[in-house]
Amino acid sequence: MNATATKTVIGVRFQKLGKMYHFSTGRVADVDPGDFVVVDTKRGKQLGQVISFIKPQDVFRPKSLKPIIRKANPRDMVLKQVWQDKELNSLITCREQASKHRVRDAKFVKAEYNYDGSWLSILYTTENKNLNLDNLQQDLSRILRTTVDMQLIGPRDVAKIIGGYGACGGPRCCSTFITEFSPVSIKMAKAQGISLSPSEITGVCGRLRCCLVFEYEQYVEAKKKLPKRGKKIGTPHGEGVVRDIRPLKDAVVVQVEDKRYEVTRDQIEPLEELRALEKKAKAGCSKHEGGGCDCGAKN
Repeated sequence: MNATATKTVIGVRFQKLGKMYHFSTGRVADVDPGDFVVVDTKRGKQLGQVISFIKPQDVFRPKSLKPIIRKANPRDMVLKQVWQDKELNSLITCREQASKHRVRDAKFVKAEYNYDGSWLSILYTTENKNLNLDNLQQDLSRILRTTVDMQLIGPRDVAKIIGGYGACGGPRCCSTFITEFSPVSIKMAKAQGISLSPSEITGVCGRLRCCLVFEYEQYVEAKKKLPKRGKKIGTPHGEGVVRDIRPLKDAVVVQVEDKRYEVTRDQIEPLEELRALEKKAKAGCSKHEGGGCDCGAKN
């Protein structure tokens, strides 16, 4: 594949830590990573930044991608800033109108204009699956004189927007570098030996902490090379039983009589495997019971 072919698909991001979307370069040939472009989306025209070129074979149905309209000009960039400055007032207006409509079950988190103000997305969260915001949406469109879209978001997205600090004392991962949320499960906490207490494994969003994903694969890979809890092993301190596993140290905690020692993997003797091999060697050849053995078992 030539260099030109690899530059026909680009990844575009509309928010600093937002999801990356794919577009074709179309007839716009002079596009480079870092450039801002205007594209057509289901929420109207948007201004986004080119993050990287994507190999066409890495994109599902690349021929169906929408082409970018054009590269952004200085006027587009100024318009984007102008409408961003109006987002807070629009959010306040939304909350005021929601109060008039007696909307009690929703929390309105953020208002986002597209770059030219022709489309406004109101991001909200709710536990009420039957909540109807049609009347509120119509009133906002009339008052703000633009197309308004009510966009339901989840608890993790809310935490990402609000920001703040996590349980570790540092800025929340979702607000600093995570662009897309990965699936998180209880087994990830179990694999890392983390307490399953809700206060230990849940974030401020009420969902499992995103950081449980970060080292999970390393733990799983390291555990494959270490003996399981309860297994008998040989160590420089004598024979003992594995009581705990410390994957990132490539070591285990073994109990020898009434004492416990931390033993690294290169100091471990797999007693059960060695004894199984000795037993098999003493049993002789099981393939040539009638004689004529040439495998060396009877030598």
